[in-house]
Amino acid sequence: MSTATAVPTAGPGRGPVTELFLGGGRARRVTWLLVGLLVLFSAVRVISGQQALTSSSTFGAALLLAVPLLLVALGGLFAERAGVVNIGLEGMMILGTWGAGWAGYQWGWVGALVGGALFGALGGLLHAVATVTFGVDHVVSGVAINILAAGVVRFLSELLYTDNAAGGGVTQSPALSSRPPSFSLPVLSSGPDLLGDLESRHWFLVSDLAGLLRGVSSGVGVLTVLAVLMVPAAYLLLWRTAFGLRLRSCGENPAAADSLGVPVYRLKYIAVVISGTLAGLGGVFLVFIANIYREGQTNGRGFIGLAALIFGNWRPGGLAAGAGLFGFADALQLRSQTAVVALLLLVAFLLAAVAVWQAVRGKWTQAVIAAAFAAAALAAFLTIEELPDGIVSFTPHLTTLLVLSLASQRLRPPKADGLVYRRGEH
Repeated sequence: MSTATAVPTAGPGRGPVTELFLGGGRARRVTWLLVGLLVLFSAVRVISGQQALTSSSTFGAALLLAVPLLLVALGGLFAERAGVVNIGLEGMMILGTWGAGWAGYQWGWVGALVGGALFGALGGLLHAVATVTFGVDHVVSGVAINILAAGVVRFLSELLYTDNAAGGGVTQSPALSSRPPSFSLPVLSSGPDLLGDLESRHWFLVSDLAGLLRGVSSGVGVLTVLAVLMVPAAYLLLWRTAFGLRLRSCGENPAAADSLGVPVYRLKYIAVVISGTLAGLGGVFLVFIANIYREGQTNGRGFIGLAALIFGNWRPGGLAAGAGLFGFADALQLRSQTAVVALLLLVAFLLAAVAVWQAVRGKWTQAVIAAAFAAAALAAFLTIEELPDGIVSFTPHLTTLLVLSLASQRLRPPKADGLVYRRGEH
């Protein structure tokens, strides 16, 4: 049985870039939003005196730390668009880190890529067998994979790293035998360091923009660029091809898709294996950052990647923004503990804006609550000089909770996401 599948095109006035980041929204509004955020960050930097808030080193670290979250979120996108909830992203990321560490010290960074991707794909395959073939509850299967992955990598480490000459015992691998290549954009980083000079002057907005451009253009890994390019590639594959349309139909109405000849089970398998592969690659990038595998290296980043996916409303552009936000929070707490206090002022401004917006819409209860929290954040900024180390290290997770609580009202997951499908039962 053959079926003709029409690939939808963008609506009137909606170009591919608009569709990628907004899912049919207004690109101009997002442009102004980004400009407003840059102005807000610049104002907070000037008021707080925390130059690390928009320094090139912070933005460079944010890009580096956002890539693993981005890959994990993209992995979750494929699985959930096919109707399979993948709570096991953390476990697949753990498998990817171990595979990258083991293969990387023997065969270099190329071996690390292959090893991490294969181990992650095995985790995805296990999740697909449990959920698609045997109908196990998706959340139960994902939690089981997270627990199983931690035990499996510990067992493998004790089996293979007992005589680790590099030290560290069974909790880490030897260092990678080679590092992935990196480059700097010639237009922005060659010749006199104009961007560095502008950044060092600490001018309002100009220095912040210079820090942003310098941070994302100097010493960027080739694989980092390729990972970022996966965002438009995922959009084109899922929203501009017949394969993507069929895969998304499995997450919206698998019974209808099955009746039209779409191989629902096969596509779910493919999507979940791709999901595990991308999560494993996220683990590979963590190994590249440290140049070594360490036990507990993911530190919950698989769950943060899942949060980025939810924050992005299951869209490639949205999840990229979420990964960037969480990566920035992670980079800031690593670069400067005192700069984290400046985030309280940023939160106060944002909540004040939310209070004004809710008041304009006539929702006075929400406006009063937002204003109260804004006042509390401002008071904390004025009275706290330095946060305890435990709270500082927890900054990315707190950011995740705050963002999800604010974005939860506009979420629209795939209709059949998480439902066990059996042919003839629906």
